[in-house]
Amino acid sequence: MNLYWPPEAFNGRNGFMRGWSFITLVALLLVGLAYQRYSSGQAVAQELDIERIQSATVFIMQARTTGEELFVTCISSGTIVSRSGLVLTNAHSTVPSESCPGDVLIVALTIRPDEPPVLKYRAEVAQSNVGLDLALLRITRQLNGRLIEAGTLALPFVELADSDTTLLDDTLVVVGYPDFGNAPVAVVRGTISGFTAEPSGGDKSWIKTSASIPGTMSGGGAYNRAGQLVGIPTMAPIRRQAGEGNCLPIQDTNADGLVNNRDVCIPVGGFINALRPSNFARPLFRAASLGLTVEKLSQARVVSGSGADAAFSRLLFSPSVTSGMPTTVVGSMPTGSTSLYLFFDYVNMTSETVYEVRVTIDGIPDPTFSLAPVRWSGGERGLWYIGSSGQVWPNGTYEFTLFIDGVVAGSSQITIGANVGVVPTFSNLAFGLQSIDGQIIGNGFVLPTGNIAAATFIYQNMSDGLAWTPIWYYQGVEVFRPPETPVWTDGASGAKTISIEVPAGLQPGIYRLELYIEQRLATTADFTIAGAQIGAQPQVFSNQHFTTAESPQAALTTPEISSFANSVEALYTLFNWSQITRGTLWTIRWRVDGSVFYEQTLPWANAESGSDFLTRLTGENGIPDGTYRMELLIGSVLLVSAEAQVGIGQLPIDRFATASGIQLRGQIIDAETLRGVPGVSFIVISEDFSIADFTWDQSQIYALTVTDRNGRFQIDRPLQLGVPYSVLVVADGYLPISADGVELDAETPNPLEMTIYLTRD
Repeated sequence: MNLYWPPEAFNGRNGFMRGWSFITLVALLLVGLAYQRYSSGQAVAQELDIERIQSATVFIMQARTTGEELFVTCISSGTIVSRSGLVLTNAHSTVPSESCPGDVLIVALTIRPDEPPVLKYRAEVAQSNVGLDLALLRITRQLNGRLIEAGTLALPFVELADSDTTLLDDTLVVVGYPDFGNAPVAVVRGTISGFTAEPSGGDKSWIKTSASIPGTMSGGGAYNRAGQLVGIPTMAPIRRQAGEGNCLPIQDTNADGLVNNRDVCIPVGGFINALRPSNFARPLFRAASLGLTVEKLSQARVVSGSGADAAFSRLLFSPSVTSGMPTTVVGSMPTGSTSLYLFFDYVNMTSETVYEVRVTIDGIPDPTFSLAPVRWSGGERGLWYIGSSGQVWPNGTYEFTLFIDGVVAGSSQITIGANVGVVPTFSNLAFGLQSIDGQIIGNGFVLPTGNIAAATFIYQNMSDGLAWTPIWYYQGVEVFRPPETPVWTDGASGAKTISIEVPAGLQPGIYRLELYIEQRLATTADFTIAGAQIGAQPQVFSNQHFTTAESPQAALTTPEISSFANSVEALYTLFNWSQITRGTLWTIRWRVDGSVFYEQTLPWANAESGSDFLTRLTGENGIPDGTYRMELLIGSVLLVSAEAQVGIGQLPIDRFATASGIQLRGQIIDAETLRGVPGVSFIVISEDFSIADFTWDQSQIYALTVTDRNGRFQIDRPLQLGVPYSVLVVADGYLPISADGVELDAETPNPLEMTIYLTRD
């Protein structure tokens, strides 16, 4: 497609302005800013470009094809995070599931911020993490189904922030669609009110906000003052019958001529107060940008759930977490406490289960420490926690109530501000093998198979003569406790080691130790036994290596390779495994040049021991140059890794960093009226062409944008340092402006904000 303006558009009275340098551009910038300060009646450059963010916000409909009809099954908001059409949103509303069974994704764009979105494209799921409830869509077709040629889209997009740098009370702006697509994009303002911790992501698994976000804005974006995407509003509504709760029928899905409670009901949920941090989306974005896909070819099918009802049990509180385990168990906390976690066991959970935590303080609901309904991000069974640290928990009696799919699943109370006094405690359980000198050796939570497992713990405020009891469990079943209750004889404080011995050998699986003081649970922790013993470490996975082959079958017999040509189409990895019982949670993680682009935790579903577990890494256009590493973990313990180089062993450019280079934006103003000029074309021409060479062919254009109704613009493709661009500014009725050899350097402000004045023709 060729871009064309009539020749008279270039024949201004003064002709072109040629030969701009960076100094000229900076001078223009400074003059513009000074003039803006002098003209107090004119709009000044805003710190947060709301219109740009609104333009990058989309409305997404998942639909099911029935004959020639499309029936909407789920809806959400989303955010364009790449000019090529990558859209970040929630997985629960886009990845096909029992709750959202659609097979088509429709994307509607914000054309004008004061009008409803316009249906424009179809998309596909490029990457997803169902546990984290995040999905990255790729726009691939026009609305009519016509395929979009790769590289031809140039959509407005936003940059991902480093969500780890967010702080309490930071200002947030949340953008998304407030209903079923019949209203304009909405903006909700608030602050960060806290952070919620879970095993899924540590202390900042969720960002809590004071903003009241409608359920339909789930999947949209929350932004910091710099206009960067900090988090994704997330809530998984529970699908109900029409007329029950936050669920509405919007189409005549049963063809009876009516839209009522007999039709498919679209769940929308209630108000959201939790955001998934943007850093959780970076691996998805990295994989999608590089076109990488990981397949676990040897993975046996995992059957989710046992058919029994999901349940929570054994609720307990701890002031801190160590390797996913409670450091100690408490029944009350002192005034000024800044850290508290609720632990509980779970069984029969699935990725489609919706769970919720409601917290009250002295009977009054408290949204800061509660968590609205979200998709479950753990496995089928295990130990979970939720809580927060780094902020003061006010005094009062707290009640935590857990829900599964909207039904109460357990509750527990704790008082903060009580006169705790001196209480005997056990804490910091860790496990391993006991050396000859009595020391515990190993990694703390994954032990090799054998007949003895040792545990060490810290004790404080103890008195000789107190009754205490250790109880050991295997796969949830008690396997040992002393026949008579032991009496404490080790003094007031210190460290103690105990062990369990089974002459026939401890079977692979999940073990638990509970320690009681006077029949009160004082501390507890789980550990895993798996693999053969190599010194003090378990050898669960071995012989891990890379290779390449024409097929998975051939990969089983090809030799190990650690360096590949840059034309490789697929990388295979293989490893052997030993004595890992079914259901044990394990993690496979992939990195490129040190950065994670794939990670999945799932229960082990293969035989207890075996060889040649095969995975395959493929790329849309081959495997990009880089250093690739595959890591295997159980819990938080890294057990093995393997590394290989492709091509030069390093990505040639940071293809996944959307803001690499200088972001250029600003406002174009009528020099007489000092009002913004809408519809101005701002064109950056590739370094291979000058103004004289420019023939209005799309292949010559590096980036193009058109000013909005206020004359504001943003070049959606960052400008690289030291590259000579040509710039052309064209508007009907105004003299054009042009320049060759525009270069930016390391001292250029980023973003570069410009004010340009146009003179009428």
